[in-house]
Amino acid sequence: MIAIHQEDRMTLRSSRSALALAVAAVFTAAALPATAQQNINLTLASSHPTTWLPIGLMAGFFKNDIDRQLKEDGKYKITWKEAYAGTLFKLQDTMEAIRDNIADIGYVGSVFEADTMPLSNVTFFTPFTSGDMGIVTRTLDKLQRELPALQKEWNGNNIKYLAPISIETYHVWTKTPVAKFDDLKGRRYNAPGPAAQWLRGTGAVAVDGGLPTYYTNVQTGVTEGAISFYTGILPIRLYEIATHVAEVNLGAMFSGGIAVTADKFNKMPKEVQTAIVNAGVAYTAELIKQTNANIDSSKKTMVAAGTKVAVFSEGDRARWAKSLPDIAGDWARTNDAKGLPASTVLKAYMDEIRKAGGKPLRDWDK
Repeated sequence: MIAIHQEDRMTLRSSRSALALAVAAVFTAAALPATAQQNINLTLASSHPTTWLPIGLMAGFFKNDIDRQLKEDGKYKITWKEAYAGTLFKLQDTMEAIRDNIADIGYVGSVFEADTMPLSNVTFFTPFTSGDMGIVTRTLDKLQRELPALQKEWNGNNIKYLAPISIETYHVWTKTPVAKFDDLKGRRYNAPGPAAQWLRGTGAVAVDGGLPTYYTNVQTGVTEGAISFYTGILPIRLYEIATHVAEVNLGAMFSGGIAVTADKFNKMPKEVQTAIVNAGVAYTAELIKQTNANIDSSKKTMVAAGTKVAVFSEGDRARWAKSLPDIAGDWARTNDAKGLPASTVLKAYMDEIRKAGGKPLRDWDK
């Protein structure tokens, strides 16, 4: 018979106690609620490629800012599915894609929605108003958030507006030199949506299109060039075949915004909603900053590749502006007749531009 000494009994009791505590800890831990982040699946998409700066910033800065906020909060995590360059929807379907939740968040191009979002296109009917992209962006963002009629164009289509997507001032890229107003006569140029109005009275012909179509149209002879902007032309490489640019300074434009399907947004946890809205605000400032930084570098790249630049004189700019019919007035009266407060939006826009220091070449509201 084996004798068990007192110290051995104490060791045995200690071991049994430790084992009991360990087992209890396991069961207690199993009974506690899980602390892992809750996953949310979202699709982020655009008709345009990420090589276009606003979409590149949406896919990078905007998305990353949402992730950063949620990581700090610790409760939720988004798994992103991304689709760009028209792989999920084309440029004519940007509004419908978000409205119908084909994508959860993405670029809604109001510039391509003349029928469903006419009031948001006020800048395209007021050329030569301001070439300062920061002024135009902040002005339209302010009006989108303050004017019920503009809000309705988004909310009424099951879309929640998050941030503006604006474009720096427009110029003309062409296969043959255009150095003055008279050189426009008889030419055919791509112009996005309502920008076709800018060629009325000039003798040139507008052909509808957007950044994804310009290169092919010029290459195949459908058009001789396009009315566009430096940071948009650089990534599509249109300057390789339209080797001349006429710097007209037609003005900066609001082309739409980043938006989320309203039904989907309303079902999201409060923390996720807040992160998305905050990212939209931060994106606005970043877009203005990055665009202004990229205009000069885009121009330098094109000039180094052989692009010839002709700067329109103030006299020729004034001739172009004066040659245009009352496109803003026509737009306002047409939409007023439909029961939309277009004249109110037009006046509010022009007043805000002047208040911000803009100097319109033509006062479209007077």
